[in-house]
Amino acid sequence: MASNFVDYVKIYCRSGHGGPGSAHLRHVKYIEKGGPDGGDGGRGGHVIVRGSAQHWTLIHLKFARHVFAEDGEQGGRERAFGRDGKDQTIIVPLGTVVRTADTGEQIFEITEDGEEKILAKGGRGGLGNWHFRSATFQTPRFAQPGEDGVELTAIFELKVLADVGLVGFPNAGKSTLLSVVSAAKPEIADYPFTTLVPNLGIVSYHDGHSFCMADIPGIIEGAAEGKGLGLRFLRHIERNTILLFMVPADSEDINAAYEILLDELRRHNPQLLDKSRVLAVSKADLVTEEDRLKIEAKLPSDIPTVVFSSHTGFGVQKLKDILWREMNK
Repeated sequence: MASNFVDYVKIYCRSGHGGPGSAHLRHVKYIEKGGPDGGDGGRGGHVIVRGSAQHWTLIHLKFARHVFAEDGEQGGRERAFGRDGKDQTIIVPLGTVVRTADTGEQIFEITEDGEEKILAKGGRGGLGNWHFRSATFQTPRFAQPGEDGVELTAIFELKVLADVGLVGFPNAGKSTLLSVVSAAKPEIADYPFTTLVPNLGIVSYHDGHSFCMADIPGIIEGAAEGKGLGLRFLRHIERNTILLFMVPADSEDINAAYEILLDELRRHNPQLLDKSRVLAVSKADLVTEEDRLKIEAKLPSDIPTVVFSSHTGFGVQKLKDILWREMNK
């Protein structure tokens, strides 16, 4: 299945050249030597990158191989300024890093809605000959050319700014939870990693608040053998504020399963263990209430825990409350 989650594009960008200044000499009836009156050229258009909270992938840029801003116009007579070239704006999701294709060096990162950065600055317009007149040089017949624009090939790389990353074995019910708590379809994207399909969803909370939850499948299966998580997908986890560990209620030993998950993460990237953690026991509908109480009594005391069921809705609101509280600590 083709994915609509594009997280890497390369675009050739060129800002506009500055317009040349005018070398016009004033011609007025009855005035033999009108003098210089050439205006300045217009600025070349910038290539601007703007953050948008309404975009979640770079798919809209998939075929945008070239982005050219407009050149500035030449200055005119009577000191008229040339028109500035039209800017070109590239809209990107929050969490997009922009690098140079040549060296891989980071130019900037977009993290806020409406944030704008100039990627390629337009050339300045040239000065008209009016600027070069003096008491001893009253008729300059030259003007300044405009500056050249900037050319570069830029790499746009998305690091998902997810608040919560789901970690668990394939049978933990991560996708089910995401489908129950996340918002509408356009805000969920499939990302194929080998044979795995992670998901991204927006979880609605009280008073119009929301947070982003990312399914991180395949971290665990065969991790020690080098399967599953790769460097390309790892960058999405780097931005998770909280890691939500999920273990099914019908597991043989919930605490042992949690420790296995922790150990696999430690072997992949020890820094991930510095993040806030929440342990959620899923599929509470598969055990009796008596067994559920026994499970709750044995859960670790050093991290927030919750037992819930995506199918019945039991404990789901409590889970959202815990995640919200941990995010806003």
